[in-house]
Amino acid sequence: MSLRPVPFPFVPEATARVARAAFRKGCLAMRIRDELGPLFEDEQFARAFPRRGGPAWPPGQLALVSVLQFAEGLTDRQAADAVRGRIDVKYALGLELEDPGFDFSVLSEFRDRLIAHGLEELVLDRLLERVGALGLLRAGGRQRTDSTHVLAAVRMLNRMEFVGETLRAALETLAVAAPGWLRQIAAPQWFERYGKRIDSFRFPKGTDARQRWALAVGEDGFALLQAVDAPDAPAWLREVEAVQVLRVAWVQQYHRDEISVFLAYWYSRVPSSSPPSLAKKSFDNFLASLGATLVASSSAGRPSLQRRGACATARGAVRVLRTNVAMCPALSASLA
Repeated sequence: MSLRPVPFPFVPEATARVARAAFRKGCLAMRIRDELGPLFEDEQFARAFPRRGGPAWPPGQLALVSVLQFAEGLTDRQAADAVRGRIDVKYALGLELEDPGFDFSVLSEFRDRLIAHGLEELVLDRLLERVGALGLLRAGGRQRTDSTHVLAAVRMLNRMEFVGETLRAALETLAVAAPGWLRQIAAPQWFERYGKRIDSFRFPKGTDARQRWALAVGEDGFALLQAVDAPDAPAWLREVEAVQVLRVAWVQQYHRDEISVFLAYWYSRVPSSSPPSLAKKSFDNFLASLGATLVASSSAGRPSLQRRGACATARGAVRVLRTNVAMCPALSASLA
């Protein structure tokens, strides 16, 4: 993506009118825009972008999105949805009401460019300092609000979403392919924890609470894999592609000993040593064969409505895994 500098946009009249009518007392995003105004010119980011290629989303706006994302504890997907659908965020960014926003992967690419070119401190620290000086962003207690912590916190949220959605996709696949077996081995809390898309709710605040959530998901994933590998489990379950993707993801995202489960590299970008060929084979085969496998398994003696449900689940699982591998740097690299 190339950088084509444009001035930070003024708030469009229609956006300002609707936002002020909806938020008569204001809100965080609107106050940041009103009290700080445009903070960055796109030229400040020039060295992070090539001269050729398609136009990139304005980096000054992405820097502001990153701060709002940290303040509200949003994943990349949730932040992109906020840009697309929230009036106050459109106001802060100077967007028209009908602006479609950007794909969530743009935020991860932006952070990578900042880090690769040493711009994270120049950009985010300046913005965070201005926001904090006006009392618009309060960390609370001893929580840090420097650029390093902001990037680490956002990265952890995205990995939480990644592992949660990967496990949920595996469970949904097994719910269609082997419903009776899954009912026998599933823990009661799985239905509540993974019954809805992970990006449909907010993660707990605070590093400790988030670690507990991530570790609980890790333990659930290991429990599912242990049940799949049990001698009395149908052998073909181990060949289900969603289970194979889950296995690869857990090797990269977690460590385990005889007693505990640990997070692997959740605060860094160190890749794991799991075989890239296994990850790529699992994912490619999954995309190629999951739909046919589930449709075939669902058609044996089931009514048409249930078959349609199985097809929808298959399509949903494909969509979840296709989009969410991008949130794990190690796994997405091995699948490239």
